[in-house]
Amino acid sequence: MDRFLALNVFIRVVEANSFTRAADSLNMPNATISKTIQQLESHLGIRLLQRTTRRITVTPEGEAYYEKAREILNALEEVDAAFKTSTTNIKGHLRIAVGGSTARDILIPLLADFMAAYPDICIDLAVADKPSDLISGNIDCAIRGGVLEDSTLIARKIGEATLITCATPDYLRRYGTPAYPDELKNGHRLISYLSPASGRAFPFRFKHNDILTEMKTEHHLGINESNAHIAAVEAGLGIIQTFTYSLRNQLASGEVLEILRPWRPASYPFYVVYAQNRHLPHRLRVFVEWLNDAFSGAVK
Repeated sequence: MDRFLALNVFIRVVEANSFTRAADSLNMPNATISKTIQQLESHLGIRLLQRTTRRITVTPEGEAYYEKAREILNALEEVDAAFKTSTTNIKGHLRIAVGGSTARDILIPLLADFMAAYPDICIDLAVADKPSDLISGNIDCAIRGGVLEDSTLIARKIGEATLITCATPDYLRRYGTPAYPDELKNGHRLISYLSPASGRAFPFRFKHNDILTEMKTEHHLGINESNAHIAAVEAGLGIIQTFTYSLRNQLASGEVLEILRPWRPASYPFYVVYAQNRHLPHRLRVFVEWLNDAFSGAVK
């Protein structure tokens, strides 16, 4: 039995909570994963996992072994990182979760610089507006905005985006240009962004003289994906609130116009989040540091 491989397999099964997902992430057959776990349990003389047709449960002994195994692998990665003096020696895979419009408008245009600096790091982007579970999804880090709910993750603020209220000139000719937020309730067509997690519409938010207000009003169109949300305002279907970075070119050309500027919503924070490991893999550390420098200026 390859002890090092067995540690990696066991850790991946626990973190993915699935033999199949562990096999996919390690690019190994399911049968090899199962056999490796059986060999490890036989070698230790203890049961690490309780397996049924529906779920995997980590035994108390398995939990203790997982903590020790994770410490060992983290320490090995730290030793490797300490002796790497060139960025070309930093290698491996990074799996990054990011929302649709943030991937399209911010992260992907920036990635060329990172990939040129670290050519041996391979990146997989998990693009979806619904927040991913980092552990079960085998995700190294995620870019998230707004209020963070998962307190078990490390969160590092990487920038603040400007939110605006906007519509096309054609829409404003047809329905009029509101001078105050309350006028949105009178005959205007609102395009709401729906939470991909809950399905509820995010309210339109405004800030004026340091006073924050929320407007919960009936929308004419609700969309739960950020790229489609942007496409709807470009099509002249109504008024939206979104990030300036998503409509930078359209605002510059006049295809979309900002309205209610004195009531711009408060800035929207973005974070990079990752699991609470004592030692970050070197490839993740350099990505987080690079993102901290590059992201802030791009979202303004």
